[in-house]
Amino acid sequence: MEWENQTILVEFFLKGLSDYPRLELLFFVLILIMYVVILLGNGTLIVISIWDSHLHTPMYFFLGNLSFLDICYTTTSIPSILVSFLSERKTISFSGCAMQMFLGLAMGTTECVLLGMMAFDRYVAICNPLRYPVIMSKDSFVPMAAGSWIVGVINSAVQTAFVIQLPFCRNNVINHLSCEILAVMKLACADISGNEFIMLVATTLFILTPLLLIIISYTLIIVSILKIRSSEGRSKVFSTCSAHLTVVIIFYGTILFMYMKPKSKDALNSEDLDATDKLISLFYGIVTPMMNPLIYSLRNKDVKEAVKHLLRRSVFNK
Repeated sequence: MEWENQTILVEFFLKGLSDYPRLELLFFVLILIMYVVILLGNGTLIVISIWDSHLHTPMYFFLGNLSFLDICYTTTSIPSILVSFLSERKTISFSGCAMQMFLGLAMGTTECVLLGMMAFDRYVAICNPLRYPVIMSKDSFVPMAAGSWIVGVINSAVQTAFVIQLPFCRNNVINHLSCEILAVMKLACADISGNEFIMLVATTLFILTPLLLIIISYTLIIVSILKIRSSEGRSKVFSTCSAHLTVVIIFYGTILFMYMKPKSKDALNSEDLDATDKLISLFYGIVTPMMNPLIYSLRNKDVKEAVKHLLRRSVFNK
């Protein structure tokens, strides 16, 4: 690898699946197909949320932001992963790695906060329907979405700045598919307890706090639904938030397991654990964004109708 004065790291080697060269072509095809589905699915949700006037509501405004986030998040890593599968040179520059860390963490943090905002939106819509137009007016939901982006960028900028200031020694092999911040931190030849504390604080503020808001919101929603006497009414009300709840369970279930599962010192060097981490990261980074538009389109009548109208319009224009 390239070094300057044998102390300044200028590039990283992304190990990825290099230990399994026969699987790289298979994963290249699978990930490429999934990436295309992500672009088409989330792109369609963005188009219909803008084009269909019936979807000009806070819920679909947040959904459009979520779809845009998923496209941005996957684009920060998937193209480079695909290239590495076909290339013998599996390296990334230090600056390129820092940028990948920044964008990935910014998008991930923003999504956590945005999902919390969406839960609050569902709570107001179900528990306070008469006040919903006032509470979730445009003056409210636009700053809420913008605030999610701002929080994500600030959190990522702080954490990335502290990581790139760490000294890196001769080991520049990232045992990961991309420049994931924890995998990069492990390569530092210095005490990273300060970085771990910052990450703990950030996790509490930007992952666990939105999760707490989601739990409180859905607890109140469930209580409100149970007060409805007719089973048809309960089913209709629950259907308005079931898609978001499914996305939350998949997203938070994966991210909490990936970042908060206990690790012993002996296990940190385990190849089995490394392989598990890569698979979990792949699920979180690719499968979840791919499933989001499918979940919302399959479980939401408004979205399905909007897609049908868009397809009919496309056919008639031809």
